[in-house]
Formats: sequence, C-alpha cells, structure tokens
Amino acid sequence: MASPESKNLEAISKAIDQHNAGCPFPASEVRMNPFEIERLGWEEIRGLPIVGDANIGTGRFQIVCSRDGQDEDIDVTEAVGKEYEYVTVTPERITEPTEPGEREREF
Repeated sequence: MASPESKNLEAISKAIDQHNAGCPFPASEVRMNPFEIERLGWEEIRGLPIVGDANIGTGRFQIVCSRDGQDEDIDVTEAVGKEYEYVTVTPERITEPTEPGEREREF
C-alpha cells in the first residue's frame, strides 16, 4: 500500500503535467495550506516552490500558472513627448512646422 505522502506527490505531479500539457505557460509554483506543508516537510516539488496559502483547505493544493503573475511587478513609466505638426508642401503654398497653438507660417 502506498503511503499518503507518495499519493500526494503522485497527485501533485500529475496535476503539474496536466497543466503543462494544456497551457503554453509552465506551472510556476504549488500552493498548499501551511499546515500541509509543515506536515509533509516539503519545500519544492519537481523544482517548483511550495508556497503556503491559508485560503486553501487541508488536503487540497493549487498549481499556479506562470502567466498568473505576469502583469505584477511591471514598471510603468509615463513618457512625456512633444507634439509636432508636419510641414505641408504644395505647389501653391509651403509652410513650416509650428508649435501647438501657433498659426502656420507661410514663406
């Protein structure tokens, strides 16, 4: 008869395989109730860290997709630009670029 620990490892390993087979983003971590982590004594499974999450009931786990945290920790920088108007060249009239709010100047 298999031990409860080996059954847990097998179930989690199958869930990781199932996730990775059906998603272009690989699994990034396994979440479990902190009590379960302490009881099992594991820090990682198949190279994935085990993260405690008190919102997950005992006897359960969650495979976290690497896409889930993709937008977190992104630095957003606001760029300040200058608005330009283009030079218009026609046979009748040539103008030069102007600053916003100014009238076109003809040559």
